[in-house]
Amino acid sequence: MTSIVTNKRVLEALSYLREVSPEEWENAQPEVRIFPAKSRLFQKEEAAIYGIFLIRGTARINQIGEDGSERVVNKLAPGEICALLVLSGLSGRDYPAAIEAETEVEALFVTKRSFLRWVQEYELIRRTVFGNLLDGLMRLGEQLLTKQTKPLDFRLAEALLSSTSERQPLRRITHNELAAEIGTAREVVSRALHRYQQQGWVETGRGWVRITRRNELEALVGD
Repeated sequence: MTSIVTNKRVLEALSYLREVSPEEWENAQPEVRIFPAKSRLFQKEEAAIYGIFLIRGTARINQIGEDGSERVVNKLAPGEICALLVLSGLSGRDYPAAIEAETEVEALFVTKRSFLRWVQEYELIRRTVFGNLLDGLMRLGEQLLTKQTKPLDFRLAEALLSSTSERQPLRRITHNELAAEIGTAREVVSRALHRYQQQGWVETGRGWVRITRRNELEALVGD
């Protein structure tokens, strides 16, 4: 407990937790865990016991349908809190999603009881939660609009460009994950990537895509 309370790096990433008293920290049974990229760090089973705060890395929130299908509904950056976790906890319902690491992730776990109490009692934590909820709703609206109005090539190129750069042209992601992110079928993404590869725009392998002609993809999105 003491190590979390005095850990400057953790409290810099989660500055809103500075309000929490030492006694509250002790009751929360805090634990910092590290997860490799592509691993699943949080789902319904963990949500029944814990709350989670992201310290380092990025993660994606996948909503799980009744048929077991998944779609990306939001992403988490350091310091952000999953609003779905808060809403499901306060309403007494099962967590309807899973959190998956995009990069190596470091996260703080606390007991669910403490997590929900902190959200209700501490203004800074509450602001963060509802700010994340608002951002998520706006992002979801933008995604729906994009899926309705933008062609597949635009959405795929944008997804590849937004997570890479000239210096870091490689993105570790499967065709299935890309499909979930842009709202289409895996087979559609595979065909498009095959076409891009034939044109020399990308190289692909098992679980990765490397951009080789970034300017061609930028032309698709109008950058």
